[in-house]
Amino acid sequence: MSLLEVRDLRVRFGRRRPAVDQVSFTIDRGERLGVIGESGSGKTVTALAVMGLLAENAVVSGSVELAGHAITALPERDLARLRGDLVTMVFQEPMTALDPTMPVGRQVAETLLLHADVERGSARARVIELLAEVGLSDPVRVAAAFPHQLSGGQRQRAILAMALINAPQLVICDEPTTALDVTVQAQVLAKLDQALTASGAACLFISHDLAVVSQICDRVLVMLEGRIVERGTVAELFSAPQHPYTRGLVEAASLDRIEPGQRLPTVAGLLDDPAGES
Repeated sequence: MSLLEVRDLRVRFGRRRPAVDQVSFTIDRGERLGVIGESGSGKTVTALAVMGLLAENAVVSGSVELAGHAITALPERDLARLRGDLVTMVFQEPMTALDPTMPVGRQVAETLLLHADVERGSARARVIELLAEVGLSDPVRVAAAFPHQLSGGQRQRAILAMALINAPQLVICDEPTTALDVTVQAQVLAKLDQALTASGAACLFISHDLAVVSQICDRVLVMLEGRIVERGTVAELFSAPQHPYTRGLVEAASLDRIEPGQRLPTVAGLLDDPAGES
């Protein structure tokens, strides 16, 4: 049985068209699945549905099962037990995920203490160890620092440590390197790759960035206006895209030319310039 099974997921907010419409996919244990598409294509809403974090006004149909748990049917109390333990999420902007009034090390430790039977002394030692593992050269100083005292790359690595500290089975990454410069982005991606390999965790990786997806993921979904329009391995998708939108994306930003940080063009941009030429 797959670790994650999403079947015919449909999410609507109010009277607008569905943000996600009839989306189905699976992720096996240890697998890395990328989701690409322009802003508003439904990528993040899909991830939030997997986390059980959709807004109260969301009307949801279909099913999301994670390690046998029916996510869309669970009450919040049960979902809270799964988050941070079975599944975790790395967000695009770490300042929105970190409490500005609390030292970073304490925040990472609290994630461990909420889900594991460990003493605070042991938790602190594990925090220092993991901060070092994600590439922070002075983990003791970082643990004592407040978020505003750290650089963007340091904050994102701390968030990665927080996501990994309970050895989750699935890590969801929602554009985790978009706000970073190219050099720091490469470093964070390398640490993410190492951490996922070491832990054996599966990953749902959301990005606008073709280069990032090709580095991290095994398979890729392409989303457009709430639907999956193409799926395949990285090699299949970029060597022989089938859907017109995917073909336009590959023509506009072929893998041998794109650089980390380059975003996918929009549908409108592809329609105006199908070959990706200015």
